[in-house]
Amino acid sequence: MKMIIGGEFVDKEERIPVLNPEDDSLIDYIPSAGPEDVERAFSLAQEGARDMEKLSSYERYRILRDVSLHVEENLEEYAVLIAKEGIKTINEARKEAKRAANTLMYAAEEAKRLQGEILHVDADFRSEKRSGFWFREPVGVVLAITPYNDPLNMVAHKLSPAFAAGNAVVLKPTYLTPLSALKLAQAFLEAGLPPRALSVVTGKSSRIGDALVSDPRPRVITFTGGVEAGLEITRKAGLKKMMMELGSSSAVIVDFETDVERAAQLTAEGSFYAAGQNCIGVQRVYIHSKIYSEFVEKMLQATSRVKVGPKLDETTTMGPMITREEADRVEAWIREAESAGGRILTGGERKGNYIMPTVIEEPPAHTKVATEEVFGPVVCLYKYQDLDEAIEKANSSKYGLHAAIFTENLHKAMKAVKMLKFGGVMVNDSTDFRVDYMPFGGYKYSGLNREGLRFAIEVMTEIKTVIIK
Repeated sequence: MKMIIGGEFVDKEERIPVLNPEDDSLIDYIPSAGPEDVERAFSLAQEGARDMEKLSSYERYRILRDVSLHVEENLEEYAVLIAKEGIKTINEARKEAKRAANTLMYAAEEAKRLQGEILHVDADFRSEKRSGFWFREPVGVVLAITPYNDPLNMVAHKLSPAFAAGNAVVLKPTYLTPLSALKLAQAFLEAGLPPRALSVVTGKSSRIGDALVSDPRPRVITFTGGVEAGLEITRKAGLKKMMMELGSSSAVIVDFETDVERAAQLTAEGSFYAAGQNCIGVQRVYIHSKIYSEFVEKMLQATSRVKVGPKLDETTTMGPMITREEADRVEAWIREAESAGGRILTGGERKGNYIMPTVIEEPPAHTKVATEEVFGPVVCLYKYQDLDEAIEKANSSKYGLHAAIFTENLHKAMKAVKMLKFGGVMVNDSTDFRVDYMPFGGYKYSGLNREGLRFAIEVMTEIKTVIIK
């Protein structure tokens, strides 16, 4: 496929293969962009931003609505593409495609809600005979950088609020899963988006990353990826607004006053969805000592029902790691935890790019599976005696995206909600829950600001205040 620069399809002599992580078979090639392509994309985006400002709220709504309907009408086509280029099974991919259609429609509705407020400036003793109001205007140009694990819906989360607010976007999808992004971008152009308002620059960050993030023209950078990359962006970006989702080590607390079987099933589902390559997937589970043995038994039963296999097989429930290198890393982390004294209750094996669903009991706190974001099908189980202890251990992570507690005790639930230092706390559900219009983001190293259409739009707009004497 070709990349898109200001609405034009562009190819390059140097190209990058897009591989199916299931067997490393070739799917397609994409252009390897250079700094000159970045320069042209931003130059056209500035013109595109002026084009977007001329669109009415209704016209921005209509474009987003039409793209949403397009995804809905071509759901299976998008799902197969997501599954082939990425790590999701066909059923997981269908869910993502459906979510992307919803995300686009939610953003369409938000395009009609860009409002302001009356300012009662006469409340100040100096402001007699004055009135005022404020409203939101687009920032102009947005730079969006997306990861591989949600190759369609994450792109929808970047593009749709930016367009709803009236901005132009330069998008850099990961070179590992760029095809869904390019297909969605083409749908925007066909729906009537001003062509100069969208560029999709394909290639590797090692070649174009610095040119993208250090350019002064984008006012906002929205990035989803790893902490180290996020820190590097903040060092090079200059004076820009940032939206960053940088991962997690999501913690679940299982109280003894709960439905143990249901808690175990939901925890297993949250641990192994998308082969654990999911920023809100379950990684650490703290189980009360009274129910620990029962929970472990139910958890292992639920894990045994995970079927690893070909992604397009309707019966498969878990796919591969995205690359051989990522499978190498997760396998090494499992071996480190085992050598340090963690007990592997199930899994731990590897077949090609597949890591079997792995449950590790009590890996020491210094091991990588206990402290870093695994981003693979690995979950760690720990025993606790009282709720304060469990909350303290959950909060010990440098991350703070999502946490959860299973309990039928309202007092315990609300105590956890208050004390857990995470951007989202789920009660009687897995950490792996998100509706696409809710505020989404985290504390500490999990990121900056919040995604979720209305909240993203707040970052992607500027407030203008008007005072009339």
